[in-house]
Amino acid sequence: MIRVLIADDHHLFREGLARMLSDAPDITVVASVSNGMEVISRVAEFRPDVILMDVNMPKMDGVEATRQLRNIYPQVSVLMLTASEQENDLYAAIRAGARGYLLKSVSTLELIEAINLVYAKGAIITPIMAVKLLNEFAATSAPSETSGNETSTNVLSERENEVLKWVAQGLTNREIGLKLSLSPHTIKAHLRTILDKLHLHSRAEAAAWTARNSPKKNL
Repeated sequence: MIRVLIADDHHLFREGLARMLSDAPDITVVASVSNGMEVISRVAEFRPDVILMDVNMPKMDGVEATRQLRNIYPQVSVLMLTASEQENDLYAAIRAGARGYLLKSVSTLELIEAINLVYAKGAIITPIMAVKLLNEFAATSAPSETSGNETSTNVLSERENEVLKWVAQGLTNREIGLKLSLSPHTIKAHLRTILDKLHLHSRAEAAAWTARNSPKKNL
């Protein structure tokens, strides 16, 4: 039996999903929780093989929970099951260690097959999201016009360049969000994508990179 834990902040969705999976002969739902912090705290208790994880949850989102699981319980496979079609969420989930990314519009049969696949250490992405991932990979793999190990800001979207500009000026996610009329969560997702595209690891590195690569003004 494949032991499944459901993590989603909508109670009715968790209940419906558990009932739906109860008909699968090789799957048993061992628990359901409402946020990423509960996932981390209850994995040892319920010993799931696969976690169906929503991206956007309170207290700790699915991406951060997946990142922590990879370090603490690397044997557990995470399958993102979400309504988010945002490229930033997809990239962040894959970087965090998710083995799959499915939209909630998926059919019961497709979900059951996906659970079996990630349990066997395979990987799966909803086709519409896979296309976005391939396009992004092609863009970031294109030869850069810059020299050495630097990466051109051409790989960043207009919005990502805006976020990077404010990060370099020392603004917090909340402050940047107020300037761009976006939520701090969205700014955080943009920053994760920026760091990945530029092969950086922190806000400080992003700020330093921007200082090195900004056009020099004539004095």
